Amino acid sequence: MSMQRFALLTTTCIAAGALGLGLTGCREDMSPDPPVQIQRNMMHQERYNSQSYSEYFDDHRTMRTPVEGTMSQEQWDRARGDEELISGRLADNSGFVMTVPPSAIALSGDYAKALARGQERFNIYCAPCHSRTGDGKGMVARVQNGFAKVTSLHDKTVREMPDGQLYATITNGVRVMPSYAAQIPLADRWAIVAYVRALELSQVSQADPSHVEPKK
Repeated sequence: MSMQRFALLTTTCIAAGALGLGLTGCREDMSPDPPVQIQRNMMHQERYNSQSYSEYFDDHRTMRTPVEGTMSQEQWDRARGDEELISGRLADNSGFVMTVPPSAIALSGDYAKALARGQERFNIYCAPCHSRTGDGKGMVARVQNGFAKVTSLHDKTVREMPDGQLYATITNGVRVMPSYAAQIPLADRWAIVAYVRALELSQVSQADPSHVEPKK
């Protein structure tokens, strides 16, 4: 065998071996992740999946029950009898509270902080449908054909709605609008109500400078 043929055969064997080794290493090793990931350790942290097996706890359950005697902030408020703060309804359940309760404003610190927080949360959760001006022409309503008509927050029915009813709408949802209780904490829901009233007032002021100031 000539040296040229030997070299060619050797090169072919090496290439075939490398290819086979590569295929072996890739076998059943598909991944949806991109080939290059920055801070990969942040995507693969130690954690438990729901209903999975745990070696740490004696009963091997990953899903733990709350510590006995603990309750959420909303449960605590209800336990203290502050039903108006929780549900937006009067204590005797005869109707909705007309204005944002002082205890709700206190949760944000003061009225100015409540308005600032309410604007921030409104722009995140409400503006996509209602728009930042509250006219009901948000991006979702404009882009999706056949999307249900979004109520303008400047409609007379909304402007005359008790603050507690507007809060309850955010909490429980209405028609095609889902509940936002899971995404927006209680204090932030009331802050949004306060901001919506300020937003409505600004629009009324522009349309009719002689408007009557709303009751405090």
